[in-house]
Amino acid sequence: MSYNNISTASEVKLLYSKFCSPARICTLTVRFNNTLTDVGSLGPGGFSDHEFEFGDGGPDRNWKGITISLLVIVVVMSLIGLAIFLLSNDNNSKSLGTQLMLDDLFQKDFQMHNPDAVWISDEELIYRTYDGDVMKLDLQSNHTSLLLKNITFVSNFTPFVRIPLLLSLYRFSFSASYLIYNLQTREVHELNPPEVSQSVLQFASWGVRGQQLIFIFENNIYYKMNVKSSSLRLTSSGQEQTIFNGIADWLYEEEVLRSHTAHWWSPKGSTLAFLTINDTLVPNMQLPRFTGSPYPHGHQYPYPKAGQFNPSVKLFVVTLDDSNQLKELLPPDKFDKSDYYITMVKWLTDQKLAVHWFSRAQDTSILSLCEITTGRCAKKHVMTQDKWIERQNQQPFFSKDFSVFFLTKPIKQGGKESFHHIAMISDEYVTSGKWEVTEILEYDDNTNTVFFLSNEDGVAQRHLYRVSTVDRFHRECLTCTLLKPHCSYYDAALSPGGQRVVLSCRGMLIHLIIHNCGHSTMKRKPIINNSLAKCVYISFFRSSAPGGQSVSDQFHLDWDSVLVSSDNVVVARLDGRGSGFQGLSIMQDIYQRLGTVDVQDQSAAVEYLIKQPFIDQSRVGVYGQKSDQKSILNLIQLFFSILFMFGLFAGSAFTERYFGFPAKYGFKYEISSLLPNITGTSTNLRFLIIHGTADASVHFQHSAELVKFLAASNINYTLQIFPDEGHRIQSRYYMLNSVLTFFRECFRGLEIQTD
Repeated sequence: MSYNNISTASEVKLLYSKFCSPARICTLTVRFNNTLTDVGSLGPGGFSDHEFEFGDGGPDRNWKGITISLLVIVVVMSLIGLAIFLLSNDNNSKSLGTQLMLDDLFQKDFQMHNPDAVWISDEELIYRTYDGDVMKLDLQSNHTSLLLKNITFVSNFTPFVRIPLLLSLYRFSFSASYLIYNLQTREVHELNPPEVSQSVLQFASWGVRGQQLIFIFENNIYYKMNVKSSSLRLTSSGQEQTIFNGIADWLYEEEVLRSHTAHWWSPKGSTLAFLTINDTLVPNMQLPRFTGSPYPHGHQYPYPKAGQFNPSVKLFVVTLDDSNQLKELLPPDKFDKSDYYITMVKWLTDQKLAVHWFSRAQDTSILSLCEITTGRCAKKHVMTQDKWIERQNQQPFFSKDFSVFFLTKPIKQGGKESFHHIAMISDEYVTSGKWEVTEILEYDDNTNTVFFLSNEDGVAQRHLYRVSTVDRFHRECLTCTLLKPHCSYYDAALSPGGQRVVLSCRGMLIHLIIHNCGHSTMKRKPIINNSLAKCVYISFFRSSAPGGQSVSDQFHLDWDSVLVSSDNVVVARLDGRGSGFQGLSIMQDIYQRLGTVDVQDQSAAVEYLIKQPFIDQSRVGVYGQKSDQKSILNLIQLFFSILFMFGLFAGSAFTERYFGFPAKYGFKYEISSLLPNITGTSTNLRFLIIHGTADASVHFQHSAELVKFLAASNINYTLQIFPDEGHRIQSRYYMLNSVLTFFRECFRGLEIQTD
């Protein structure tokens, strides 16, 4: 739906109420004060009374020349979380309307719709509707057209569409069979290597020019100039589970690139850069397969652990013309005789690309600018730290003459704490303050403007900002008041020309709901009301991985939400030491102490909560039954230590990032192993351990070691395994039902006496 000359939110409300059902998500395209704005996927929250317009950003900065188009995906929030459970034991209290049940999580109406919007030009984007249709939106004409009607598809849009049959491998990767379908002629072509039929490919993707595409088969890269042309093999060194061309092995997919893709098209599609990853010396891990055959069998794949051999990696570029000239881009001299990682590759022109090299210890990084014609790479920036360097995959943004580029780097604020801000290299900062720039989105060289996301408006929030590099520290938030207070956490994707942006609202503020535990009187702030003292008790979870964030406005709906609704649970979150976006010292205080200081923060939080007047200390438990606060904190410490006990069994990049090399810092690994300290006070513990036997990320070996220890320590446990299932367990309903049942049995069976 498209409307022009809409100036206020009241007019948008009228359109919203007219065309959008409260139970559905819809997209409105409106024009605010001659600025084209797409306000999409609005749920029952609606709008606030606010004029949706962007200021010009001040005189002489050409802000008015930037037309910003927004596709805003707004979802309905509920009170949810993961860390601290406050559970009502008033079985006679009335329900607050319809309760959220486990079955609801698997219904379409409770699935958060992601339109998967993708820019195909500066004027066009393609997205998927709530019903699964594939649509094309022309922003110049405000015209929307149907491309595909409600079929299964995978992103990467062109005049052709690929339809794969998927077989999941690791966290991001899959193998698939591909058909290419022509939207105009309805012709179907099977995508295969030469002289192979019905092949299963490791990767397939369109290029950036016309119908060109590449696919990867048996770890080698194949190129097609167009759909009907013959396939040309660009590499021949590929070997199964040994040498990978253009795709990542397990380590690079999981811990380095965080993607299965290890190749990059030049802007005009004339050249392809790719990694060759050699796992010849890397020890293999075996994943057993127990079902489907008379005897168990296994699948081996290279998996380097802390202190073991790492894969070697090389960066090549190949021209996609008749010559297919292949050239290696060499690493900096500093890494010539040592292990290193390649964490980022970005084309700047068809002749230049930027490469980020990291030492194996991840405390030194070198950003190089490489010339394709000569194969030479020049250092542009070197960074060293005493601890690990964060944001290893971030991309730099260069000016047109390559004299200036932008990265986020930590800078001290007030002489003590460091926060990530936009640095205009050499080390001139464009932003500053006790908040963090979470991502640089684009640099517009014509207007000297940097677009970025940050949490300046609140550590739990994400908003889109712009700042001038000429008038530094004068920045403007483009979304802080856009849908306030309905949305406070945005993702953003700028169009190729940087003139428009797709905004995805990932979370919003929550309405306050007050529930009285059977008492007739309540106050405005019920959590401080002592009338609640007899109707809550508490349990605890770990928050997030190092550098992550649990306390945010981002939407979340999972099994703990069922506890919130059906069992009268209030869920709170905690970001202590080791968490991100609060400054470098908080995040890196866990260096070589992971599983110790962060556990102390978690314990301190629970100790604080159980002292509050609205908590009945006789109804406090952590996964089981104990009679005093000290033991409860010990149990929390025990629970957290499980995650870190077996550091030597984990992947090399992750473990060495936080602990260093085992040969040098082996005692640091021992410090974080806390399980031996709890054997004397843990006889009444209960554990629920759930694990897939084919988990390629967290091996079943961890659970085997844990179960062996628990049995030797006479600690009660329940082990639930999922044969031949991986890190993302497919039997999700059964697994979540087991978790909910375990919590309910533990909480309801908790009978603790106090003094």
